[in-house]
Amino acid sequence: MAVDRNHVLRSAAALLTRKSTATMDEVARAAGISRATLHRHFAGRDTLVRALEALGIEECEAALDAARLDTGPAREALRRFVTEIESAAGLLAFLYTENQLFEGEAQNEGWSRIDARIAALFRRGQTSGEFRIDLTPAWLTEALYGLMASGAWAVAEGRLAPKDFTYMIVELLLGGALRREEP
Repeated sequence: MAVDRNHVLRSAAALLTRKSTATMDEVARAAGISRATLHRHFAGRDTLVRALEALGIEECEAALDAARLDTGPAREALRRFVTEIESAAGLLAFLYTENQLFEGEAQNEGWSRIDARIAALFRRGQTSGEFRIDLTPAWLTEALYGLMASGAWAVAEGRLAPKDFTYMIVELLLGGALRREEP
């Protein structure tokens, strides 16, 4: 029987999003295959995580494309991106915590491409006067990643309704936490 690699990766992503310390045995069970079959496709956890990284980059780039970042106001492009990435946010939250993915010479170039595209959106918003100019595009990009990861974890734990994911992230990022006096 042929093993559907995409099914195995998506099963692993779903499990590791909820339980980042899951063993390869648990990953195999979640995918409905034996540990031996899992090991034939992924020699170990590092190989599996690297395959999940490739999937995460693919999902993120697809969301960036679908969001049409160069179209309309930057704030609306940001909202479209967060909406598009929501289905992959749990996987990205898991990957965000996998430090070995972001260290040394072996860092995947895909992350740099994604960072550059998101930073360009923030830069565009700063140039148009929509976004604050006292915060760097790099910092706004990192803040967005942190909020998306937190949002994914909050949804997974039932502390945030899935329908509120985009609103909570975009409003906090763009509006900040300070209460504004009504005129």
